[in-house]
Amino acid sequence: MAAAIVLWIAGVVLLGRRSSRQVGYRFALVATLIIAGGALASAGLRADAVQAGPLRTLASDGASVHLAGQVTSDPVRKDGRFAPFVLVTLAVDHLTARGLTTSIRSPVLVIGEVSWLHIAYGERVDAFGHLQEPDGPDLSGVLIAAGAPTVTARAGWVTRRIGQVRDGLTEAAGPLPPPERALLPALVDGDVSAMPAETTAAFKTTGLTHLLAVSGSNLTLVLGFVLFLARWLRVKGYALGAIGAVAVVLFVLLARPQPSVLRAAAMGLVALAGLSSGSRTRGVRVLCVAVIVLVLLDPWLARSVGFVLSTLATFGILMLAPGWRDRLARWMPPALAEAVAVPLAAQIVCTPVIAAISGRVSLVAVLANIVVAPAVGPATVASLLAGLAALANATAGHLAGRIAGVPLWWIIWVARHGAEISGASVGWGADAASIAVLSLMCLSLAFLAPAILSHRLSCLAVTAALLVALVHPPGRFGWPPDGWVMVMCDVGQGDALVLNTGDGGAVVVDTGPDPALLADCLDHLDIHDVPLVVLTHFHTDHVNGLPAVLSGRAVGEIETSPYDVPWDRYRAVSSWAHAAGVPLTVAVAGERRRVGQLRWRVLGPTAATSAGDGSTDDGSGPNNASVIMLVRVAGIRILLAGEAEPEEEDAIMAAGSDLRADVLKQPHHGSAAQDPRFLAATQAAVSLIPVGADNPYGHPAPQTLSWLHQLGMRVYRTDRDGDIALVVRAGQLSVVTVK
Repeated sequence: MAAAIVLWIAGVVLLGRRSSRQVGYRFALVATLIIAGGALASAGLRADAVQAGPLRTLASDGASVHLAGQVTSDPVRKDGRFAPFVLVTLAVDHLTARGLTTSIRSPVLVIGEVSWLHIAYGERVDAFGHLQEPDGPDLSGVLIAAGAPTVTARAGWVTRRIGQVRDGLTEAAGPLPPPERALLPALVDGDVSAMPAETTAAFKTTGLTHLLAVSGSNLTLVLGFVLFLARWLRVKGYALGAIGAVAVVLFVLLARPQPSVLRAAAMGLVALAGLSSGSRTRGVRVLCVAVIVLVLLDPWLARSVGFVLSTLATFGILMLAPGWRDRLARWMPPALAEAVAVPLAAQIVCTPVIAAISGRVSLVAVLANIVVAPAVGPATVASLLAGLAALANATAGHLAGRIAGVPLWWIIWVARHGAEISGASVGWGADAASIAVLSLMCLSLAFLAPAILSHRLSCLAVTAALLVALVHPPGRFGWPPDGWVMVMCDVGQGDALVLNTGDGGAVVVDTGPDPALLADCLDHLDIHDVPLVVLTHFHTDHVNGLPAVLSGRAVGEIETSPYDVPWDRYRAVSSWAHAAGVPLTVAVAGERRRVGQLRWRVLGPTAATSAGDGSTDDGSGPNNASVIMLVRVAGIRILLAGEAEPEEEDAIMAAGSDLRADVLKQPHHGSAAQDPRFLAATQAAVSLIPVGADNPYGHPAPQTLSWLHQLGMRVYRTDRDGDIALVVRAGQLSVVTVK
């Protein structure tokens, strides 16, 4: 708040010191200071409003309370270890605790039983439970609800009708296959709760994720359709504007008036107004006003990546797309020229931010957006009409849903096959220097684009070069090295190992948290045949990348830990395997297997640890049921220790297992939960640690690193060394790394 006051006063002082020569610059500086001060003041007031009052104090004490308030989000079901639970937010206005009732205005997250699924957005409810402190500044507390809520007032008529339309979207999508069934409501109201993980990964790789969230394009498509119908019915003048305004309000209510939806609606209107006006400066002025108003109303948007991307995309469309469209229209149909120019402009402007977030640059994003563009409009409008039809009759809704399924199928097909292209995306550093280089490249491309796009031959030549790079990506120089037997992929905070079978294939042990990162590693190794995938346990950072292995590669079998917890990840793995037609088997201690030049023995989990320890999903139960393998290849021994903790390590030593190895894949990312006797028993010369840079867990632990150095092991880490290859040449082991 003090900073806001300082900025505000500075603006007022400068405004008073006028100068005829510098009035323009001073006015701009004054406006900037006043707006910044207003945003800071608004943020301070919002933060004080959330954190003030008795809820924070009661939450820190874990007090039992009665709350009354309005439901401000749709209930979301989550799968827990012992039972499913529901997440929903309340705008609490009455609090009863310790015999006192207080009127407040505070947002609270509720964690309740499945009975909470039956409440509806906009209803008023009473709830009882005990409070916990929230993780972030946007909540006053977290209520662990005891029992079902009591509905004290129904939602308003409009809200109920909107809820019925949302239910109609789900009903209309019922007959469609899972990806299309999830995409139908996503295009209209942003509900992606049923979207398969592999489909989400494909959309991410191909730059189509904006279709899975409420964006400005959703609004422009719906609004354009409504205005088209209104004009066809001969509506003109102020009536046409009123209809458009009502359509915007209903769209926001349909997608729920959350900050991200309001931001998307504002940006969609800005882009629509800017493109229709034909004036770049007018469009940019409108964009600036929209950004200022949104930040003043909701200062937390300044920290939102989605807000940054929406603003940049809208700016690119306003500033670059019209000129590029006109250049392309010299030698191609105007409609096609606009279909190329709009996604190209948005992608070039947003690419540095996307790379900073994901560490990747999509090379197929523009092409994929161009190819799906003809289907997005019909799919969105048909999906909305299907949801409305389902309100009248379920059969009519299903029929309309099947019609909408045709363009939906095309969008899914493009995303899947685009993601399977070898060079669909490339890794890019997220450090400041790498992003600066990428930004300069994008600026240079934006500067050269008009000259390239003006001529058919130059444009086609660049397109052909890009297609060649996609189909036959240049790859890393000298990678993979000759004689490689294993590569530890840099997939962030997670495990993903590739064991060379010697016959052009590989055994994959764990798949990391991100399909795109694993796909990049496998593509660089030119792996297309995977006779076996071993999932040491079912934590997200070991299994979520599985769709990358199953997509476009021949997979023979998936072997897993016998401890099928966390349940939601086990079900996801089972679903992915079933969809790909790959059998699931369970690893058994003592099991011996051979694939190509690889031989291994499964050392764990033993009977003592495979049953778990009764901990939570994120605890040591799954870790201590990790599949531990001693691999022999090219005359060396590699101990892959999964995510074992002292309990499993002690059980394996007690079983008398021979742990001697040349290389140790460090268990649990080098955490402090290790038994130093286990590390010493391996007698390994090399220790490999899969770990993400700046991870919040403090991995690898200083104590563990100290033990490894005392044992004389050479330590390699993916956060510092990137992909790590074990190489055996003439019987000698060496390590090769590449960032």
